[in-house]
Amino acid sequence: MTRVNLKRLFLTVALSLEAATAAADYQLNIPVGPTETSRMIYDFHMYAIWVCLGIGVVVFGVMFYSIVNHRKSKHPVPAAFHENTKLEIVWTVIPVLILVGLAVPATKALVRIEDTSDAEMTIKVTGYQWKWHYEYPEEGIQFFSSLDEASNRARQLGSDLAPEKVDNYLLNVDNPLVVPINKKIRFLITAADVIHAWWVPAFGWKKDAIPGYVNAAWVKIEKPGVYRGQCAELCGRDHGYMPIVVKAVTEDEYKAWVAEWKQNHAASEVLE
Repeated sequence: MTRVNLKRLFLTVALSLEAATAAADYQLNIPVGPTETSRMIYDFHMYAIWVCLGIGVVVFGVMFYSIVNHRKSKHPVPAAFHENTKLEIVWTVIPVLILVGLAVPATKALVRIEDTSDAEMTIKVTGYQWKWHYEYPEEGIQFFSSLDEASNRARQLGSDLAPEKVDNYLLNVDNPLVVPINKKIRFLITAADVIHAWWVPAFGWKKDAIPGYVNAAWVKIEKPGVYRGQCAELCGRDHGYMPIVVKAVTEDEYKAWVAEWKQNHAASEVLE
């Protein structure tokens, strides 16, 4: 491989990593998306952090107190007792209460996140090497979603299109998934070849797409917008080139999109 090609390869890898991290805006905490599930996960995450912080303050406080007040220069006198039943009960009960205090809200959140009942619409997601297939059973709509042409062209060695010139490099698709806001949407996620994983960080969850098995998840998006994700399971040599783009629109815009899609495909079938 020539020096020019090596330089090009290094630049492509570097920009790919930059594109993957840019979506998070280098934030230190997990994102809070426009969904109930993402807020539940964020709230429990912060609750657990404060619990851990409290434990750390107590443990390190006792440790530093012991270091300072029982140092050699103070000539400490060792305690004469060998056991203390009350103390042992206390340091056994307290961790149990902490674990219960963490387990109860975690279980409630998990049960809520996994509850796909009362969904208002269903979308089937199938992973392929290296693209996604979306199907709206109620609407009779289905299509493939692949890496957009500009990103695919820019990622090639020797391409005349520089990756930094492409908007949302490696995070854009030719056919985004269009969904309405303020509707509980059930996703049925599977794969046709190898294991993939459908992951949109703003939704607060990811699900494995496994051949021969269907995983279910749900989301209710509260704000219009474009939400990007990626396959989160190493699925082959082009694993990094199967992004996810979800376009959340109002109910009227969604109905207009459905009507336009059906009209366009009906026209194309007549031409064929």
